[in-house]
Amino acid sequence: MVDAYPMWVAGRELPGEAEQIPVEDPATGEIFAQCHAASTADVERTITLAHETFKSGIWSKSPRHHRADVLDKCAVLLTEALSSMIPLEVRQTGRAVREMNAQVPSLVRWFKYYASLLRVEELPVLPTTGKLHNFLQRAPLGVVVQITPFNHPLLIAVKKLAPALAAGNSVVVKPSELTPLTTLQLGPILKEAGVPDGVFNVLPGYGGTTGKALVQHPLVRKVDVTGGTASGRAIGGIVGGNLARYTAELGGKAPLIVFEKADVQLAVNGIVFGSFVASGQTCIASTRIIVDNTILSQLLEQLKTKTDSIAKRMGAPSNPESAMGPLISAKQLGNVETLVSEAVDSGKARAVTGGSRMKDISSLDGTDFSRGYFYPPTILVSREGDSILETRIWREEAFGPVIVVVGFDTEEQAIKLANNSEFGLGAGIWTQDLAQAFRVSEQIDAGITWVNTHHRNDPSSPWGGAKSSSGVGSENGIDAYHAYTTIKSTIINYASTEESLATDDWFKDGTGAVRYG
Repeated sequence: MVDAYPMWVAGRELPGEAEQIPVEDPATGEIFAQCHAASTADVERTITLAHETFKSGIWSKSPRHHRADVLDKCAVLLTEALSSMIPLEVRQTGRAVREMNAQVPSLVRWFKYYASLLRVEELPVLPTTGKLHNFLQRAPLGVVVQITPFNHPLLIAVKKLAPALAAGNSVVVKPSELTPLTTLQLGPILKEAGVPDGVFNVLPGYGGTTGKALVQHPLVRKVDVTGGTASGRAIGGIVGGNLARYTAELGGKAPLIVFEKADVQLAVNGIVFGSFVASGQTCIASTRIIVDNTILSQLLEQLKTKTDSIAKRMGAPSNPESAMGPLISAKQLGNVETLVSEAVDSGKARAVTGGSRMKDISSLDGTDFSRGYFYPPTILVSREGDSILETRIWREEAFGPVIVVVGFDTEEQAIKLANNSEFGLGAGIWTQDLAQAFRVSEQIDAGITWVNTHHRNDPSSPWGGAKSSSGVGSENGIDAYHAYTTIKSTIINYASTEESLATDDWFKDGTGAVRYG
């Protein structure tokens, strides 16, 4: 019998009215848990409760230093819960435990950052003409909905939650139906930390029912989604109909340029991290590797060696020695296989390493790869000239451990290849030439560009795309906090009564000058 996880609504666990969602271990194909799904009636009740909580002011109008203290307490309690949350995160995502041991503890930084921001935020007094004191305040929006993906369930939930809670909003999270469990575990942690009942709610469910009911609700004042481009555009159309705020972090096809003056081994280490962490299931995965032809053969040789080493160290995600886990589902594995086989079978690409499902490859620890959704790290190159540029694997987001390597002769060619995409989320540059790094980074169409590193993420650093297919708005930093608020401008006339009587009588007798503005 598998565990059943209820919804989290108004500070307590509640059963959902819709059918339960099976939660699968992607390493074994085993259904190890069930999760209650929210019906449209559940959505209506939860949003109504969240709205009533917001209007009560118990959180929305609480002193900022109180909210800061609660966020700091969230960080403390989350740290104490890591020993139970990390194994569950590993099991539902299939991510290697070595990754989760590094990623999950870092999440407390978001709670701490936004707690600090509340304590030090400076609100402006504007230089308005006349004897007027014009000061600005930031007020929470109300009920906000957050839709999170399967690849980083806790990370992305906390990235969105921290600024929303700091601002004083009531939050309803819909986690991915594939990985809802750890987000549900946040409920008791936040409650114990002092987040009032009704301020934080988790409604698992499918996008077509639960998600749609959430984003189209008229009481929702902001929707923040991380997901695919197609779904992001569809959600944006619904949200726009309610004139609600919208933030979307969507698809990516990150280029990574390696120039002649790069340290090749450093670049190779950066490529495999940027490409194969999370089994390539990240929106900023460096999937298009663009290399100076003078070092292409050397880089490919070292990259193949490193990639083969990763494949040999694949095993159970719970094994600390395992280098990489499976993809999230049979559907995702099929998508990756289709894109790779299509490129290879067309004669436009060849696989330097990997390129097919792991059936007969021995694992690190006896794991049966055929039971799960394992796919080896794969390097594709052109069979002739730049033929691989004509394939879908160059253009489309595979969301798997597959990279395409192409060469270039000039800096201008490299930049053109990097920008040859509808996406513009992340990009990487590897060079020891500082002037070149500055020059090229200015010309790359990406919201985030790393130089001699990849996938660096900090609560203070904005995270968002530069092209519409990669989304709108950004996460992190003060901008994310501002996006969860509305600005209030208060203008106070401090002129004396006598002066005001003399200057502010708009409809006085006669034709004398009157002020405007």
